Amino acid sequence: MTIKEGDYVLMLAPDDKTFLIQVSEEKKLSTHLGMLIISDVIGKNYGDKISSQLGKEFYLLEATTWDKMMKIHRQTQIIYPKDASIILLKTGLTAGMTVVECGTGSGSQTIALASTVKPGGKVFTYEKRDEFREIAMKNVKSAGLSEFVEFKSGDARDGFSERDVDVAVIDLPSPWDGVPAAAKSLKGGGRIASLSPTFNQVEENYKHLGDNGFIYLETVEVLVRNLLVREGKTRPTQRMISHTGFLTFGRKINKDS
Repeated sequence: MTIKEGDYVLMLAPDDKTFLIQVSEEKKLSTHLGMLIISDVIGKNYGDKISSQLGKEFYLLEATTWDKMMKIHRQTQIIYPKDASIILLKTGLTAGMTVVECGTGSGSQTIALASTVKPGGKVFTYEKRDEFREIAMKNVKSAGLSEFVEFKSGDARDGFSERDVDVAVIDLPSPWDGVPAAAKSLKGGGRIASLSPTFNQVEENYKHLGDNGFIYLETVEVLVRNLLVREGKTRPTQRMISHTGFLTFGRKINKDS
């Protein structure tokens, strides 16, 4: 695929450091291995390489949703791709669906949701803190997904204005604050996902989910450990992304049916 102006490219350095850039004629990228002239990328294909002004070769790779999530500017803890991927699969999110997200934060999960529901779907994401919402808006714009996201100011306890949505994702310190609002917004059979850092929060959340018409409840924890692969001495890496939170899922029933 030929790279053109406006595309997103992951630049892979010889030491495996990466840089996510949006291609622009005027842009330059200063790296630890020399300056890269981004206009040199235009017309090349993913998998090709360019050289820095110090003669170091950088490979041009297509940016994935994972790359975009991990490269955002952060002012809050983010939902990591390891958790976001399970959320997407367990809720059955696909293109064209509508999602309510509460607790936008820096917009990492928003990027995952928007990437999945585009081009016909929409993410309505609520964040009560203006400074977080502004950062998230910039991150989503940098990921090229702004047209699929509507940013809203509000507290989950005040409810959501959307109705008959397919999926609700709650990332709040007290996730049960968003459960009643999610129950009102979701269509029958709609799915909810929430993130809780502690066991006590999971227990409290279950009470509220049950009281608000959610069934088929399940909580999981996702751990990811990379391997250091070397011939004859492959082993797990010493560092890993371990506990980030417990993910709880449920399905909404129609209580009056």
